[in-house]
Amino acid sequence: MTEDDLNTPPDRTRDTGEELREHDVRRALMDLLAEVGTVTATEAASRLGYSSGLCSFHLRQLARHGFIEEAPRSGGRARPWRLARHSPAAAGPTEERFGDLARGLEDESWQRWLTQRDEAPSEWRHDEAFSAVAYLTPEEMSRVADTIRRALAPYQDREQRPLARPDNARPVALITRLFPLLPHAAELPRATGDADQD
Repeated sequence: MTEDDLNTPPDRTRDTGEELREHDVRRALMDLLAEVGTVTATEAASRLGYSSGLCSFHLRQLARHGFIEEAPRSGGRARPWRLARHSPAAAGPTEERFGDLARGLEDESWQRWLTQRDEAPSEWRHDEAFSAVAYLTPEEMSRVADTIRRALAPYQDREQRPLARPDNARPVALITRLFPLLPHAAELPRATGDADQD
């Protein structure tokens, strides 16, 4: 067991939460690795201000999806990481690849919840999943997103401040996607001049 493993809570709890900041954490880890070459979860936590458990979790997820790989160890129990030589980031825009990774982790966490919900304590055997379609302007869509961010802001520091967590608090996935619904190709208006001729 490594130092990183000792500082990492079981995957079962880690994988179900922290969706709010996961993109920022992964981006920061990738930038740090690009800057310093190799880093352990403990070193990353010290440099970035996140917990070592959070860094360890996201380093392992980045490795699992091919962005980074374990670097050769120079003794000791620490697990150093480096950018993968053939990172999937090279196959497309980094933001797009990170978006794919985030959606994959969200879907994986959701499926695990559905299959293991009956094993959760009785007070946790429900979820608050919902979706809606609203007709909004671009400005209104931005305002809705800002409202959601403000509503969640009071809870975001609990990752860094465990003592601020109520006794029965657990990590909860908070996933919001606001995007315009595009028509199917068959519903798109035809260009002028393409209309049927009489």
